[in-house]
Amino acid sequence: MKHRTLPIAALFSLVQFFVPLPSVAPVHPATANAAEPLRLHLRSRDETAAGSGQFQVVAGEAEWDPARTAIVVCDMWDQHWCRGATERVVEMAPRMNEVLNEARRRGALIIHCPSGTMDFYEDAPQRKLARQAPPVKLKPLTGGWCPLADGKEPALPFDNARDRCDCTPQCPHGHPWRRQIDTLEIAADDAITDSAEALYLMRQRGIDHVILLGVHANMCVLGRPFAIRQLCAQGLSVVLMRDMTDSVHDSGSPPEGLDHFRATEQVIEHIEKYWCPTVTSQDFLGGAAFSFREDPRPHVVLLIGEDEYQTDRTLPAFADAELADRGLRLTVIHANPRDLNDFPGLESLDSADVLLVSVRRRTPPADQLARIRAFVKSGKPVVGIRTASHAFSLRNDQPPPPGHAAWPEFDAQVLGGHYVGHHDAPGAGAPRTLVWIAPKEQDHPVLRHVPSGEIAVGSSLYKTSPLSSSATALMLGRVEGIEQAEPVAWTNTRANGGRVFYTSLGHIDDFALPAFRRLLLNGIFWALEKPAPE
Repeated sequence: MKHRTLPIAALFSLVQFFVPLPSVAPVHPATANAAEPLRLHLRSRDETAAGSGQFQVVAGEAEWDPARTAIVVCDMWDQHWCRGATERVVEMAPRMNEVLNEARRRGALIIHCPSGTMDFYEDAPQRKLARQAPPVKLKPLTGGWCPLADGKEPALPFDNARDRCDCTPQCPHGHPWRRQIDTLEIAADDAITDSAEALYLMRQRGIDHVILLGVHANMCVLGRPFAIRQLCAQGLSVVLMRDMTDSVHDSGSPPEGLDHFRATEQVIEHIEKYWCPTVTSQDFLGGAAFSFREDPRPHVVLLIGEDEYQTDRTLPAFADAELADRGLRLTVIHANPRDLNDFPGLESLDSADVLLVSVRRRTPPADQLARIRAFVKSGKPVVGIRTASHAFSLRNDQPPPPGHAAWPEFDAQVLGGHYVGHHDAPGAGAPRTLVWIAPKEQDHPVLRHVPSGEIAVGSSLYKTSPLSSSATALMLGRVEGIEQAEPVAWTNTRANGGRVFYTSLGHIDDFALPAFRRLLLNGIFWALEKPAPE
């Protein structure tokens, strides 16, 4: 995954990086027996063509040496001027503390940066550690605040002219913070600073990778002398932990009515476009990414566990590009790479409004499958793509491993399908798979803006007939040269009233087709009983 430094270099007309330093070996005490690399799942946004203003989500991976990595905690104060901001910091801090503990265990340096509170930490050894780092010459972006760069970095997505508050009535502005919130433990080998000392310390330790977390994404996380703009300008590899941040926003300011949580996401997207990639706390802790309890948006949980069609890449990118901007909250749950039957983070289902399944022949631990069954039993909607028809069963009805469970009837009982295999995959010299809208279903809301006529797709044709009597086939497919058709997309209403949308499409090439992306988007909204987006 490339690190975005060119726009920053052009922006500041940067000169020689650092003057030569005395030969100092990295000395982080926690790294003597550094564990495996930090494996990060990066998300960024690349412009589709120079000057187009259109961006696409790009997923990538990186492995960082913990001994050369710092975690910078930005302004997680004990109290903010805004009561709502303070409450969200309190809510986020326990998960953040778990991240810091795991990062320490892995050998990363933790730098606490609660700006304006250095007097409180004056005699702390962690404060002395930062002060003792020998100064080095930095590129010319070292003031107390690194501002928005007019003409190079577009304006932030919402009004950022002054400190904002989304409370009613608004909180009086002030500086009530005294220290960092005490939920975040400060260990003996950590450092405390609120200045360019953080850069000096990184140089002393041989650190060239930085993960930013803390608040607020539209202000301090970008502008502080130890934060994103500064770090990028100094040539470090930087990522933001996007589920461990927040914004300060006034919903009464332009653009009027912008929801607080969507506002935060818009700032994160701005950072992904113009500054650096982002990651989530899942890379350190597994499970589900953090989300705030008061986030009112419908919650979509994507359950991904298949190794044939690369939906671990295509589905998250689709969700970020097509769902996030349309008022949905997203949680992605991947199978554990060390145990492909395990799906850590399934507790997210407890707050989910719809479950999207892209799983192939996995038998989860019994308690996890029980959780999925309970979600289905509750009557909440389910969306399935491609291998969801054989998600929770092994070939030839083989029994699951001890302590695990299967659900071979998931296809028939939930999706309303009848999967028995598939035709050969299309490819060079092989017949194409062609799909089209079923007769008399052109006006179904799931098919809104899906073009008529035959469409060639990348998926092989699944054999799914006959469907349950409760299912309605919306699209059909055939192998070119063969007239026998099979359903490839349908809705189903379960006995408990729960809605289901399923499509046997989902090959990696299908996600490049606007028709498929629109079909899946509409199906999710139909399952949520919402109108198809314009």
